Amino acid sequence: MDEAAGPFSYKAIVEAEERDEIPPGAVDAVRAWGFPKYLVPSVLGGRLSTLEELFLVTRGISRRSVTVAVMYGSGLLAVNPVWLWGDERQRRTVADGVLVGDLACFGVSEADHGSDVMASESEAEFDGDELVLTGTKWPVGNATRGRFVTTYARTGARDFSLILVDKRELDPKVWSTLPPVRTVGLRGHDLSGVVFVGARVPADRVIGRRGSGLVQTLKTLQITRTAIAALSVGTMDAVVRIGMEYARSRTLYGADIYQIPVIRDHLVKAHLDLLIAECTTLPVARALTVAPGRLSLWSSIVKYFVPVMGEEVVASIGTVLAARGYLREGVAHGVFQKLQRDHAIASIFEGTTHVNLANVAAQLPFLVRPPEETGKEEALLTDLFRWTRTPPAWAPDGRLLQLTNEGRDEIGQRFEEISEELLAAANAHAAPGVAAELKDLMSTVGGLRARLEEGIRADEGDTTSVAALARAKRYCELHAMMSCVLTWLHNRHEFGGPFADGQWLVLCLQRLLQRSQPDMVLSEEFLPPVEDVMFRGFDERRWFSLLSLAELLPDEEDE
Repeated sequence: MDEAAGPFSYKAIVEAEERDEIPPGAVDAVRAWGFPKYLVPSVLGGRLSTLEELFLVTRGISRRSVTVAVMYGSGLLAVNPVWLWGDERQRRTVADGVLVGDLACFGVSEADHGSDVMASESEAEFDGDELVLTGTKWPVGNATRGRFVTTYARTGARDFSLILVDKRELDPKVWSTLPPVRTVGLRGHDLSGVVFVGARVPADRVIGRRGSGLVQTLKTLQITRTAIAALSVGTMDAVVRIGMEYARSRTLYGADIYQIPVIRDHLVKAHLDLLIAECTTLPVARALTVAPGRLSLWSSIVKYFVPVMGEEVVASIGTVLAARGYLREGVAHGVFQKLQRDHAIASIFEGTTHVNLANVAAQLPFLVRPPEETGKEEALLTDLFRWTRTPPAWAPDGRLLQLTNEGRDEIGQRFEEISEELLAAANAHAAPGVAAELKDLMSTVGGLRARLEEGIRADEGDTTSVAALARAKRYCELHAMMSCVLTWLHNRHEFGGPFADGQWLVLCLQRLLQRSQPDMVLSEEFLPPVEDVMFRGFDERRWFSLLSLAELLPDEEDE
């Protein structure tokens, strides 16, 4: 952590930020390693086979530099519509460019309209076999450095389309960029704007069907909303590591401060929060190729819940560091304050916290009256939650993404069946005391779920009030709880060891229930194995992860 050399050392990162720059050599290092290939589907010569792989790579980069991760994340948002709806020429042109390091940007936002994309003032008028594009997009990531601009513009009275603009094809006189925006975090990232004034673009640069821009944008966001969680999990890993190092090296009252109960409590809970985020996010990342039709709901749950949890973890570690967390020097070269400011973007872009909660709230009345089961639910959950099973490779097709879940949520709607399976497995295989705790906890979870459904049914027409958003928050928390349960159920055989013993699951459920029941206490007797892997992860400089609890066993059939 304290290495002082290289573009991804904390020393270099902090020093460059003082100049509002990315460390020299950082982007070159990422390109040389091959990260741009993870933005291009494997069918087009890249390495993007599953969103899970991209999530894990982005998590790794975010442990060191959220700024660099966001630079490429902005590019992913821009190129995904091309992968999903573009014709062969569009796909080939963009793939070839990205693979050699060209950046892209998503030109949707406008200064006066924010998320109200129906009010967009940018226009593209047809003139023979060309489009004449006029409009200003701001603020946009990579707007200045990006070669490609996926531009959202009006193409009819009530039609909006996405248009692939290649700056290299334009007359320099008809486009310009706006100055960089001064931001709290992500200093050095190209957040600026682009202006088109009568820019002539070939008419065949419309991506997919003319007039589909709004639907394409909403569907595209489902992918990047899920991927954004990698920024949060990477940041959580980084700050927990910084907090651990400080707590073990800082001595007060004759001992390291980890021995102070409140310091230990902050670090243990932060580590549990990271494990919860892992359980919640990975299945949704896998859903892009396993169940893309569910992403309309699940991506919004992840986009709300994981960044908010990340903010809480960062704040908690700030308490551990105390005054040291406020400094731009000292502990970890003063990088904590940068991580804190950089991570704040995770709850803002690709739809704010409130936008995503509103999307969840709008679907709740349909989710409490689900359609009949298809008989494929258990197989789907296995594909989503079994970490040792490789998801299918992504063959981009925008038709597979849906604007709503149509009342289906296999993770949240099978509470009784999953609870029964959980308690039977825990009674037979979990560590002593775990089954009894899980029985009580699932009873509490069931009560929360029943009260939530009662509230939804009592006011089904309300999907926009403060109360409706509060119900959406509770639904997201229940989703995280069931994700933890399903992660244990579907991996306990192959992982074995402390993972299969299940103490971590009890602690994660207790931690989640503390959001609605602050007096809930973590079971101290179950902490040692989880605390042990936290220390081992720190000492061995490995990711903090549930995988650290695993002792991989030979494949065997589920009992």
